Amino acid sequence: MRFGAEVRNGGTRFKIWAPKCKTMQLRIKGRRKLIDLEAVDDGWHRLDVDGVKAGDLYKFVLPDGQEIPDPASRHQPNGIHDFSEVIDPRSFEWTDRDWKGRPWEETVIYELHIGTFTPEGTFAAAIGKLDYLVDLGITAIQIMPINEVYGKFNWGYDGALWFAPTANYGRPEDVKAFVDAAHRHSLMVFLDVVYNHIGPYGNYLPAIAPIFTKRHESPWGEAINYDGPDAAVVRELAVESALYWTNEFNLDGLRFDSVHTIEDDSTSHILELLAARIRASRPHCYTHLIVENSDNQELWLRRNSRAEPVHYTAQWNDDVHHLLHAAATGENTGYYADFEVVEELCNKLGRALAEGFAYQGEMKPHEGMRRGEPSEGLPATSFVVYMQDHDQVGNRVKGDRITRIAEQSAVKALMAIYLVSPQIPMLFQGEEWASRQPFPFFSDVPPDMREAVRKGRQEELKHTPEHEDPTKPDVEETVDPTSVKTFRSAKLDWDDVLIEPHASWLGHYRALIDLRKREIVPRLKGLEGFSSDYEVLGLKCVLVSWRMGDGSLLRLYANLANDTQDNVPPIEGRRIYLEGFAEEGRLGPWTVLWTIEV
Repeated sequence: MRFGAEVRNGGTRFKIWAPKCKTMQLRIKGRRKLIDLEAVDDGWHRLDVDGVKAGDLYKFVLPDGQEIPDPASRHQPNGIHDFSEVIDPRSFEWTDRDWKGRPWEETVIYELHIGTFTPEGTFAAAIGKLDYLVDLGITAIQIMPINEVYGKFNWGYDGALWFAPTANYGRPEDVKAFVDAAHRHSLMVFLDVVYNHIGPYGNYLPAIAPIFTKRHESPWGEAINYDGPDAAVVRELAVESALYWTNEFNLDGLRFDSVHTIEDDSTSHILELLAARIRASRPHCYTHLIVENSDNQELWLRRNSRAEPVHYTAQWNDDVHHLLHAAATGENTGYYADFEVVEELCNKLGRALAEGFAYQGEMKPHEGMRRGEPSEGLPATSFVVYMQDHDQVGNRVKGDRITRIAEQSAVKALMAIYLVSPQIPMLFQGEEWASRQPFPFFSDVPPDMREAVRKGRQEELKHTPEHEDPTKPDVEETVDPTSVKTFRSAKLDWDDVLIEPHASWLGHYRALIDLRKREIVPRLKGLEGFSSDYEVLGLKCVLVSWRMGDGSLLRLYANLANDTQDNVPPIEGRRIYLEGFAEEGRLGPWTVLWTIEV
């Protein structure tokens, strides 16, 4: 790769892209004399240094004497501002050479945050939970971002170094050991990556290169320079980072954060380039690429004539989440305002389950603009569906999970919908046993920034459902995101798994996932677009049907109301699951019925 230190021929090649610097020097820890790098074409500085080996520490020295870590560092053993460590990727002994991944149709995702998944908060400790995930029925682990960040705790979305796994969770070889062990358990591993902005602490790139552009604005300020002068190298930086994660760490795929905030007017969008390069680098493996995209753009999810993804495999389906959440909790403010009209809720839910997007070009009230593109032509497997995720739990005043704010009957109905749906299901860590631990937002920052972060967080939460509801916590009650206590409060308590009511919740999840494995997964292969339909049966009652890949007809009858729904059409097909009660012409409160007709 072009970026980063590379061990070779008894030494190490150091290279850095710094077109703003006429000269660049290298400091090797333990050596008194600085080493001059050679300026080469297009702003690169490079030199092969004999005797430097894996484990040695180094920094780059700018013309004004400022010392910085390598922007393409592979490891920061002592923090984001300190020395970078030379890493030799060949030193790790993989045991998964025959692993090719798993088909997308088999995917059941478990999203987790390494720092809170176990008491230790490390990759080494997480290996000990792989048997548990297999027993649960999980087939893919999705890890929240692990790039190096400031301090000791963070959600991960403020990473400043695109190649360095944070030392808070272990060394790079610990990440590899986790992936290697997961593959031995037949578990895929996806990583959440962030190419829409760079975290503010530890980002030294603006001092040496045109990493940002004034042509575009992002929610974090100036946008990353994907289409201006010198953008070619910036684009390559993002591509090489993605390839580094998939190829050097043997990952099965990536989840790209908030791609709707990436601005690029190039003839070939950076998202197109990323997908093409990653897929080309793994021709003999299953590669699954997921996007988060509030713009609901169908173009990134299109299939070719062989029904294979042209660019991205699937998108997180926020529309389904918001609709299910609004039905179960009654929340209809903040971003749930898009679903506040009860008379339209089931029409939108039916559309989102059958076609993917609830909004396909219509005006979204809380945003005041049109969102989405027609998605009926996409197969249901183009969407990842969930009842909870890190955002939807964390973006609450106290980080409450849905089991604390909705009735048990409602939660079980939602489970029965999303875990059996032809869309690809995703669980959030601990939800399967109704964990008591919240998952609030947390971010370690320098002391002089803590008050600003606290106030900024309160301002952000004013746009969420709780702010306008007098029965919900006020934003002034927001837990301190900069406190280590907030971080620790999110750590899962694994002792709860064995006691009630948590053990019963866990058994319910296992049963639903097992049902999915037996009845749904074998029918997903060959599933096409334009193969679904829906009918609104009542104010909160809907019938959705899918023509599956094997030709069978899957039907969902769902009543998400506290009252019994009458005048329900005759129930057709073999019943495979019932939550609540159903009889001819009637569905009970919070009832979900699935049938199959072959």
